[in-house]
Parts: sequence; C-alpha cells; structure tokens
Amino acid sequence: MTEYLHSELTGKIIKAFYNVYNELGYGFLEKVYEKAMLIELDGLGLECSAQHSIKVYYDGHEVGEYYADILVENKVIIELKSADGLREEHEAQLLNYLRATNVEVGLLLNFGKKPEHKRKLFENRLK
Repeated sequence: MTEYLHSELTGKIIKAFYNVYNELGYGFLEKVYEKAMLIELDGLGLECSAQHSIKVYYDGHEVGEYYADILVENKVIIELKSADGLREEHEAQLLNYLRATNVEVGLLLNFGKKPEHKRKLFENRLK
C-alpha cells in the first residue's frame, strides 16, 4: 500500500464521510452535510474549522476571498458537494484552494446518489 502525505488523517476523514453518507443518504443541501461532518470529525477528536477564509492575491494585491467548507488539523481542506457527480470544475476549485494556502492536501467529498471522494495534492514547493 502506498503511503501518501497525511494518509492517516485523510483515511479518518473518508471514513467519517461514509458514516455521514450512510446515515443521511443523498438529497440534502451541502450545509447539512457540512454540519454533520463537523459533528463526526469532532467525535474523532480532530480540530476543524468550518467556512475557513482563503484570500487570493495577484501581484501582491488581494483580489478575492473564498471559503473552504472545512479545514481539518490545518492539514487538509475538505470541499463538500451534493451533486449528481464530481466534475472537473469541482476539482479545479479544490486545487485553487490548495494553491492559495499552505495546505497541500485536499479532499473532494460528494454526497450524491453515489458517494464519491477524490484526494488532491498541490505541493508547497510548486506554489
């Protein structure tokens, strides 16, 4: 088995995702899943912050502000979706969050008809 950056932590998060999905199923708004994920992750003793502010800079000027759904242990950004399926733009959104922060690992979690997750990495040395 290959060991990835923060793999133990992402493994716990993915397990929490499936626990929430198995309990709630699909069809709720993302905010419902966000609150449920926070409860589940807190139960695992993980430090989390919801709607974590991410500032975007261009040429030294702040040009935007986004909010990551959940930041876990200051190591993993979670982007939640409640869509028919994960799309390329969802992945691009998460990669942009990683690019704009010092966080290198992101998880895209979709509470759709079929649960889906993708792990993304954007190394700080490339920023």
